[in-house]
Amino acid sequence: MNTFTRSILAAAITMLGVGVTHIASADPLTIYTALEDDEVSDYMAVAKAAMPDVEFHVLRLSTGDLAARMLAEGKNPRNDVIWGFAVTNMLDPRIHDSLQSYLPPAAAQLPDLYKAKDGTWFAATGYMAAFCVNTERLKSKNLPMPTSWEDLTNPVYKGEIVMPSPAASGTGYLQIAAILQGMGDDKAWDLIKRLNKNIAQYTSSGSKPCKMARTGEYTIGASFAFPAMQSIEAGFPVKMVIPSDWEGYELEASGIMATSKNLKDSKRFLDWTLSPDAANLYKKYKEIITIPGLKPSEQSIKAGLPADVSKVLFPINFEQSAKARDQIIKTWQQVTAK
Repeated sequence: MNTFTRSILAAAITMLGVGVTHIASADPLTIYTALEDDEVSDYMAVAKAAMPDVEFHVLRLSTGDLAARMLAEGKNPRNDVIWGFAVTNMLDPRIHDSLQSYLPPAAAQLPDLYKAKDGTWFAATGYMAAFCVNTERLKSKNLPMPTSWEDLTNPVYKGEIVMPSPAASGTGYLQIAAILQGMGDDKAWDLIKRLNKNIAQYTSSGSKPCKMARTGEYTIGASFAFPAMQSIEAGFPVKMVIPSDWEGYELEASGIMATSKNLKDSKRFLDWTLSPDAANLYKKYKEIITIPGLKPSEQSIKAGLPADVSKVLFPINFEQSAKARDQIIKTWQQVTAK
């Protein structure tokens, strides 16, 4: 068979397939996200079923690493969509200015707090600080159950606490930002200095402290609520503690890059993130869901999540948090240097 004949045959096969399969989009849809690996896998399986004609390329990095990548790419971003990214980082002018305005029709039902006035981002979900306490290790070391950030400064916990670095983790930053906004700089940095004396190590991942505590490596992992609930459901000896003081939280924002090469599918994907199919998945993973009418699952409440999380969250000023981020991290690095 010569080259010309092969070409004709290939074209014929392609045409025959048009009626029974979807034609892939001309351009793949490249998505950057800071969502956790396991939830990304679940979300994308459903998204692909809803949009079988779209070729998805998804890059998942921790919040700090993703922010660094976006800043490095500058005016030539390689992604079309940013999905589930800490709004504190999204508000960095260097990142925010690279977005275009687009809000899915369903975003009209979201409260104003959960979407940008200029339409550049919206947040369907969020996460909140939580301590993962290994009850077996706590008992074996005869340690008291902590209930607050102030409790964690007790010298009895020296070497028993793991916490995410605010320089690398959105979870780490929301914890520090809430303490600073709640207490004011002087009192807050004093608490952070005292807390630092008890920290065994700082991690680059917000979920890792919980995972380290649940296996008994450490007694307490300062983390966020989802891995705590996941650990409890999996049968680990973990108690989730929502700190009684300065309960920090973060919103997971999504938007479209101004330079997107696949605007049509970018909009379709963001529309999907507010769809009923996506919302049902959020109940499996998220402690904060901004879509009206959705409540935490029974398993989440059984694990210790408040039925109405809005009653325990500290009212974070996200714009202030974003503006002060570089200076806060610099000061934190100086305060925690050993």
